[in-house]
Amino acid sequence: MKTLIASLLTLAAVSAPTGTATAPVDYRFDEVKRTVMLTTPKSAVQAAAGTKAQSGDKVHTGWFSYALIASKEHGAKFEIFSSTDVELAGSEPGILLSLKRGTIHAMFDKIVGSEPRVVKTPGALLAVRGTQYSVEVDDKGKTTLGVFDGTVEVRSPLKREPTLVHAGEAVGFSEHAPPMPKPMPRNMAGAPHGPEGPGGQGGHGDGHGGPPQGNGHGAPPPGGAPPPGGRGTPPPPPPPSGHH
Repeated sequence: MKTLIASLLTLAAVSAPTGTATAPVDYRFDEVKRTVMLTTPKSAVQAAAGTKAQSGDKVHTGWFSYALIASKEHGAKFEIFSSTDVELAGSEPGILLSLKRGTIHAMFDKIVGSEPRVVKTPGALLAVRGTQYSVEVDDKGKTTLGVFDGTVEVRSPLKREPTLVHAGEAVGFSEHAPPMPKPMPRNMAGAPHGPEGPGGQGGHGDGHGGPPQGNGHGAPPPGGAPPPGGRGTPPPPPPPSGHH
């Protein structure tokens, strides 16, 4: 049986005329908090609400920064949390975003048809139809995926068949470790919404379909470990010196 992601990518590849480039994907920044840099082939600029971007552009969010971008034609929105690097689409058919490091919250409308919608991570491709999930890539390339709604197909080169991760499940993987789904930890059972968390400045409450939980800077990986590099959490104050 053909897998969803294999069939979608194959369809996209064969449907394009030979020798023609993949059609560019358009994006729009719907919300920006603090420092968000957009790098295009011609320049690097500070993004703002309303800024437009295209395939191949790169986005970097600074400390405690946040961006919400959308591809309207593909029914996709991405919350990009602090200290995150992504590339928008690219030359590979069906890929809407490549996560290099950091944390995103992806939201896909349910659409009809066979159009591929894929997020690329260092360890696997994530294919969806109508889905909501968070994914984090740490500084060593380990990826943690948590699914809040729908099903994500994880296509890893380390496994012959794809791994289906359903709502309420989480999975960790990398270029050297295959995906192994397990129940989502309780501290991960809520999609993040906005840079300040649900109900805070810039938050989106539960308007994206997830419960009003989450820490607002990307869901933590299974086991309760903090995000790598301290993303989303300020450093603790130094201990008392003992002098009065």
